Amino acid sequence: MSAPSGVPIPSAPPSYEETTGINVSYPHPYPVPEPGQKPDGKGMNPPPYMGQPAPANNPVTVQTVYVQQPVVFHDRPVQMCCPSCNQMIVTRLSYDSGALTWLSCGGLCLLGCIAGCCLIPFCIDALKDVDHTCPNCGVLIGSYKRL
Repeated sequence: MSAPSGVPIPSAPPSYEETTGINVSYPHPYPVPEPGQKPDGKGMNPPPYMGQPAPANNPVTVQTVYVQQPVVFHDRPVQMCCPSCNQMIVTRLSYDSGALTWLSCGGLCLLGCIAGCCLIPFCIDALKDVDHTCPNCGVLIGSYKRL
């Protein structure tokens, strides 16, 4: 298996750059040290553009912002940070007669409980609206309406 006398045998296949047509004479994306220059990075930064101000070394102020998730109030105490006094608290509950209390009273009156039994809903906390207050500063934080 010898090659014909007029056709030279290639010594190696073409390189990847030659095959894909990539021009290897592109400039480097980063500075290359010249001969006699140390590659420690000193003197390798390009000069600033004309008309560009020199960078100022201003101190950076960092401010931490805490975002509180919205609190959903129910008929149980809630542990939260009071928006008024910024203390971690467990809310204090107070019960007030609301729409469900009055509708229950009216419904019992319609059923014939006239002799005072229609006032029973005013004694049951499960039928009343709930107000959440801060035990430290006494500010009303939120309410839970039954209806």
